[in-house]
Amino acid sequence: ELGKRAPRWIRDNEVTMCMKCKEPFNALTRRRHHCRACGHVVCWKCSDYKAHLEYDGNKLNKVCKDCYHVITGCTDSEEKKKKGILEIESAEVSGNSVICSFLQYMEKSKPWQKAWCVIPKHEALVLYMYGAPQDVKALATIPLLGYTVDDTPRSADLPHSFKLTQSKSVHSFAADNEELKQKWLKVIHLAVKGETPECQNELQVNVEE
Repeated sequence: ELGKRAPRWIRDNEVTMCMKCKEPFNALTRRRHHCRACGHVVCWKCSDYKAHLEYDGNKLNKVCKDCYHVITGCTDSEEKKKKGILEIESAEVSGNSVICSFLQYMEKSKPWQKAWCVIPKHEALVLYMYGAPQDVKALATIPLLGYTVDDTPRSADLPHSFKLTQSKSVHSFAADNEELKQKWLKVIHLAVKGETPECQNELQVNVEE
């Protein structure tokens, strides 16, 4: 009957936590939402799915993860593709990476900012940038294939910096020391040519300080 008839909505005051992930509700970060298919009270994360519901003229409605899987028949792997490249958690890629560490990053004329940078083993031609090592969503990704690497810092740059350029796109990075910079360049020089490290364990580095 799921989606075929309107559910009985659980009242907001009947629950103190999300009925799916069990995280407690609060006024600011976790507000209450209702799944339009089962009527359960869920947080915004667990209601971030949409499905066509028969009882509502097959219109798209907000539903919880469980109902989404039942109604659409979509599996977890398909859902991951749907979430998009930026939705991959930092811890997930950092734990299985060719290289990961903090780097300073600058785009165009914006000020330098610290970013947690990762090149994952399963996608060794893409550089992921996060705000911190445990973030669940990347700030940006750079497909490295075809970029030109300039590892000679200008006077205005930080000392251990390098640039990635492709037509009008310029990304500037800086490591904390020369050794770390060279480890990154070793991997990036391969990636821009479409190659992956033959001995990934040898290159793997994880610098959290």
